Amino acid sequence: MGEGAPAVLILGIGNLLWADEGFGVRAVEELHRRHCFGDNVAVMDGGTQGVYLVQHIRDADILIVFDAVDYGLPPGTMKLVQGEEVPKFLGAKKISLHQTGFQEVLAMAEMLGDYPEHLLLVGVQPVELEDYGGSLRPEVKAQIDPAIDHALAFLKSHGVEAFPRTELLGEDQTIASLEMTLGRYEGGRPESGDAFRHGDSRVLAGQGWSGPADFDAEVAALVAKPMEQR
Repeated sequence: MGEGAPAVLILGIGNLLWADEGFGVRAVEELHRRHCFGDNVAVMDGGTQGVYLVQHIRDADILIVFDAVDYGLPPGTMKLVQGEEVPKFLGAKKISLHQTGFQEVLAMAEMLGDYPEHLLLVGVQPVELEDYGGSLRPEVKAQIDPAIDHALAFLKSHGVEAFPRTELLGEDQTIASLEMTLGRYEGGRPESGDAFRHGDSRVLAGQGWSGPADFDAEVAALVAKPMEQR
């Protein structure tokens, strides 16, 4: 750890578009809404950026990661993992592409000689992932408050203080993308009767869609056409 105050990165990773996959991002948004920190602390929505986060990881002495993680536990269960065990869980069962990418980010930072001295993963077992455009399920959303409490306690144990805001920030003032704030995201989603969901049985098993009878023949016919007719 460098001289003076440690460099701290509090990172939420995940994909808001796939229901509970958005837990990490929503947790870090809420943390930022409620608390502010010294200049040595960065609070970041890492989304699905993967390797683009490597320099931020390299700069951190203390790293906290919020994420949806498949621990093989009952849905909605929160589990804390620290230190060298963290990469193992970020790669377990590979819920989504960003997790593989983030596991590689940690390995890359280590290879480059810059790795956080203290590392905490605050993970929650998802309830639902196969719901495109869906939001956090109640069991997962209920874990945001305790997840934040655990992160603050971890920081405090390392001498890093959080300052509760006298007034909570409005959604438009937080680190959330304006188009994807929780209120807009949940309030603007069409009802299921108006818009198909990913994996909707009306599309996959009903009459809404069917694949080509002979895919290879269809491709061959398309390739045989002159370019201007395709």
